[in-house]
Amino acid sequence: MVESGVRFVEVGKGGWDQHRNLNAALQTNCGAIDRPIAGLLTDLKQRGLLEDTLVIWGGEFGRTPYAQNGDGRDHNNKGYTMWMAGGGVRGGLSYGETDEYGAEAVDGKVHTHDWHATILHLLGLNHEELTYQHAGRDFRLTDVHGRVVSEVLA
Repeated sequence: MVESGVRFVEVGKGGWDQHRNLNAALQTNCGAIDRPIAGLLTDLKQRGLLEDTLVIWGGEFGRTPYAQNGDGRDHNNKGYTMWMAGGGVRGGLSYGETDEYGAEAVDGKVHTHDWHATILHLLGLNHEELTYQHAGRDFRLTDVHGRVVSEVLA
């Protein structure tokens, strides 16, 4: 039997690569997504769908805590925020910390492979069972690494 329903929806908002004009651009971008995200989460919760729907928000990297081009920030892959809601995630939890400047993660570090393993787990898949052999080497979505970050699970 094939179940009906939406499997995946991606909503994107470009224009976050703010190497200059950060104050104005960030205010515009946050203003464009803040209320729609809150509305989505509220709607899913009111309809009883949030517990079965995994919502993920994030970008490809964070931003440095120091200025670039006077009013901008450079890319930073050492300390940034991504969040999840619903779908088996523990609500109200903030996991991990950066140093006092926001430059680098210092506690609760989550590697990309761990992040992916956790998402796959929340979707009902065991990332370790997705291994295949190619050219004499094991491969999988988490590159034969990764652990499910159980601390963020409900």
